[in-house]
Amino acid sequence: MFALSVQTVTAEEEEDRAESPGSTSLNRDWSTDDPQYWTLSYKDPDLKELCGFLHSQDWRLETPKVPGRVIRASIDKTCVSDVKLNTNDTKKPDVTEDNIKKLSVSEDTTKKLEPPSSFRPELQTESARVSYRFRCPGPGRFQGSSTGLVFVVDKEVELFYRTVQWDESLLQSAGKTPAGPPFSIQCSEAAVCELHLPHCETKDALQVKGLLSVVHISDDGLSILEPQEITDTHVVVKVPHLSVFGLVWDIFKRFLNITLPVESHVLLFLRPPSRGPRVLDVFLLQNNIPLSEVEAQQRRAEHIMVSSNCRLAIDQSYSVHCEPEDLEIQPECEQFRSNYGPNYFPTFEVFLTSNPERVTVMVQDQDKSEIWKRSIHLTGLRGETVQRTLPSEDSLPSEDSLPSEDRLLLVRTQFISRVSESVLDQLLDNLLERGVVNDEEMQSVRAKIRADKARDLIDTVRRKGTEASSVLIDALCRVDPCISRVLRLR
Repeated sequence: MFALSVQTVTAEEEEDRAESPGSTSLNRDWSTDDPQYWTLSYKDPDLKELCGFLHSQDWRLETPKVPGRVIRASIDKTCVSDVKLNTNDTKKPDVTEDNIKKLSVSEDTTKKLEPPSSFRPELQTESARVSYRFRCPGPGRFQGSSTGLVFVVDKEVELFYRTVQWDESLLQSAGKTPAGPPFSIQCSEAAVCELHLPHCETKDALQVKGLLSVVHISDDGLSILEPQEITDTHVVVKVPHLSVFGLVWDIFKRFLNITLPVESHVLLFLRPPSRGPRVLDVFLLQNNIPLSEVEAQQRRAEHIMVSSNCRLAIDQSYSVHCEPEDLEIQPECEQFRSNYGPNYFPTFEVFLTSNPERVTVMVQDQDKSEIWKRSIHLTGLRGETVQRTLPSEDSLPSEDSLPSEDRLLLVRTQFISRVSESVLDQLLDNLLERGVVNDEEMQSVRAKIRADKARDLIDTVRRKGTEASSVLIDALCRVDPCISRVLRLR
């Protein structure tokens, strides 16, 4: 792109001005409109096409007059794509002495965007699932405080959105893996033109070309949207029409850069009082997971507000250490895995056996380097107060008040990843004996590999309702008491 700039110089300055080597300029005798009196010197081949245009009859320059000065025009290259040569503009340039400094026609029209307006959506929680609602008052850019999503809308509109579950087999067939939670987005009109999805990448990872993209899942299937822009915090895409959108990694490029850490959070939740010592749950999560989603699943636990930012590497092992040192911690170490729901379970459990008033929690990597460390005071927390008046969990509402199929849905992901092959076979036998599944269903499930077997088993039972789901929960508690405790089903 080229821009035309105009400046005034004195006659003496014009005579002394020598054309520098390699320069490109357009000089015109302003006393005549005949192009033959224009001289054009250039060494840039890109100007050839422009020259023909300047010599056409459609090109005309007004003749400004400034006493005692010479008008000089030049053609310059510019990277501003919005600069255009308008041959239909009949407005005469303002070349008064007071406006000499404003004669440049080459103007950068790029405007710095204002930050989006932050909004707090209306949250609706049902069966530990959160949905968000917000009415945009008019055109603009709006960022939700709970999810970090930014919506660019061109009119007033009501938004309704929620997180859903990834179909990872569908993503893998496209060579992708989740890099953020998927959002199902709806609005009453086609008003959303752009969407900004929060990512958890460091600046080093953002240098990897093609690492991030956005998946759009609709009735027509899955499509990959290439980002319009990737900022330090968000991936920006144009919105064809609303349905499900989610941020994904390229599997191969993520694997090649597996050592690059991701921006993460360490979240602390103090469980409600129960028999035995209090328990502090420690969550290691990517920082683009909405806190509201985690809180909704820790219904009676208290979120301890501390600065939580840190950087963690996927598939690297981490451990938690505490002061006082006599506190029991399990497990001893755990790999940090990318998990975008729908269920979030604590990575570590700290049993406050000595009932301390203050605890220091530290996260270390596999080289024993300190990644995160905070001190927290437990006195005055809601759990501390409640424990004195409610000595046993028998007097507290139980998760049993939830329908059994909802309880299974909450633990579905962990069930699929944790339950062993032998336990699955025993569960199938129990379900067949109790009439929950028939022979054909049992044989169909038994023929699959372990993960698919677990997935089909829990989904088949859930779809059969509360009674069937209760039978599965009871069978799991008898067949594998350990895993049922981890899943909090007993």
